[in-house]
Amino acid sequence: MKRIENILFLTLSWSLSRLPDFVLYAVADIVYVFIYYIIAYRKKVVFKNLRNSFPEKTDKEIKQIAIKFYHHLSDIFIETIALIKMKPERVKKMVDYESNIETITNLYKQNKHIVLVTAHYCNWEFFLVLPLLTPHTVLGVYKPLNNPFYDKQFLKMRKKFGALPVTMNDSFRTILQDKEKKLLLIGLIADQRPPKISSNYWTNFLNQDSAIFLGPEKIAKKINATIIFTYLEKVKRGKYKMIFSSQLDDLTKYKEFEITEMYIRFVEKLIIEKPEYWLWSHNRWERKRITE
Repeated sequence: MKRIENILFLTLSWSLSRLPDFVLYAVADIVYVFIYYIIAYRKKVVFKNLRNSFPEKTDKEIKQIAIKFYHHLSDIFIETIALIKMKPERVKKMVDYESNIETITNLYKQNKHIVLVTAHYCNWEFFLVLPLLTPHTVLGVYKPLNNPFYDKQFLKMRKKFGALPVTMNDSFRTILQDKEKKLLLIGLIADQRPPKISSNYWTNFLNQDSAIFLGPEKIAKKINATIIFTYLEKVKRGKYKMIFSSQLDDLTKYKEFEITEMYIRFVEKLIIEKPEYWLWSHNRWERKRITE
């Protein structure tokens, strides 16, 4: 049964990847109706997160944001399945990354490692084009999926342009091993809920007490890297633009947690400006601070 399910999934991915945009996003519109109205996918979590993050907004405004979010989530869902079998030529047409090449090239000439930090904003999977920007060795830090088949397919997708995916558990060891042998560009998504076993920084994020992952700051300082805060701007359906927002070069001048605080304010600003593009369905605030 699982084998049939896997074959059907790959067939779906191949079929979606060959559809023209207007048909692909018509399918996404059908998915929106299904996940919002029929199965109400994580609706309680989404509305709770929105209300807690924007207490000043009316119920009508919260619902408007939620509807826009579910439309966007449907786009992400369809795009990501299609990406698994999508031809590289088409992927490159969907992401405008050209304006960043000079920045990355200059850092490579300066013999600098890079820690590129983003968030679950727009469709982060399109960062798979990063190896097109740079001669750096690109390491993409990820959390493995529970299902081995889907994990394998998404790994293949993320390697499409030459990135080397590395698990969160193996990332620090791998980076320290490789930093002397090659110049690294390390891609991190740091707005997820951090694991309980890690040391964290707590701050107010979107009106809520939040544990923040310290990986980007720790890694960048350890290997003397340049940090770049980045995100994808959704120009229209099927078209994204990669934006480099801030660049931090000399990390010795920043106090402990200062870079992490700068990152979370960067993400917060993005979300406040266009909240529909962030991943509200994630139970980001499930973990509470333990006070003695």
